[in-house]
Amino acid sequence: MGKEIRLKIEAGYGDLRPSEKKAADYVLEHLEELRALTLDQLARRAGVSQPTVMRMIKALGFGGYKEFRYEVVEKLAQKREDEAGPFKAMYGYALTGEEKPEEIPAKIVATAGNMAGEMLKNISPSVFRQVIDTLNRARKIDIYSVENSDVTALDLLAKLLYLGLDCRYFSDSYFQNICAGNLSAGDVAVGISYSGNSRDTVDAVKAARKAGASTIVITNFRDSLITRYADLVLCTSQDQVFYGDAIFSRTTQIMIVDMIYMGLLASDYDRYVKVLNRNSRVAGGRAYAVHDQREG
Repeated sequence: MGKEIRLKIEAGYGDLRPSEKKAADYVLEHLEELRALTLDQLARRAGVSQPTVMRMIKALGFGGYKEFRYEVVEKLAQKREDEAGPFKAMYGYALTGEEKPEEIPAKIVATAGNMAGEMLKNISPSVFRQVIDTLNRARKIDIYSVENSDVTALDLLAKLLYLGLDCRYFSDSYFQNICAGNLSAGDVAVGISYSGNSRDTVDAVKAARKAGASTIVITNFRDSLITRYADLVLCTSQDQVFYGDAIFSRTTQIMIVDMIYMGLLASDYDRYVKVLNRNSRVAGGRAYAVHDQREG
């Protein structure tokens, strides 16, 4: 319950104006202080005007500052009650080399939670809605990726196929570029690249857009090269959370795939449930029955 107010702010963060994001950033970093701050004090400490703070509050779905502050105070009180128990989650994870193996699971879970919160701040609800609408209207969907992002691409492929959408994915970059060049208006290309600078994925998305297809990009950096050829961008963060080559990149990428899957399902529930039921029967035929397992 203590995370609800933070999640609510992060969920609406992507659609805020830059000055409103500045106010939201201050609130997220100083939630404990908010109970004692007037609207004027909050505006001055955040370095913005009072009207900017009010626009931020209303954009997040609150009626006014009093209601906003009350919910923050209420949720923080619930958080303190929750943390009074024997276990307190760790937030933030920097590998030192001194960790014991048994400490790793909790630290990884905490890191994934931090990454999810940062990702939520970078996803615009209105852009996400456009992504769902675009995929729903697509005649054909191509998915492009390389290396680590191949896992995400295959997961997206599986979920879209289960929903009955016409989509394809080739791990070979040569095939990806051929497919991209053969797309046309009404088709959709989805490029997945953590860095946003993977040559093969960038080239495939570029070719798809040139051919007339709508392009959707899932990447970590909003100003990366691949976004130049994207009609819609779903950004997993803005920072590299861990040293090395995108060690945890799949965590947030897979979350976005799940968001897309659930978004499509919710957008036309009756239609997709019928398709899922049909495909589940097909998949069910490939599994061993319980009594067969016992006999083995």
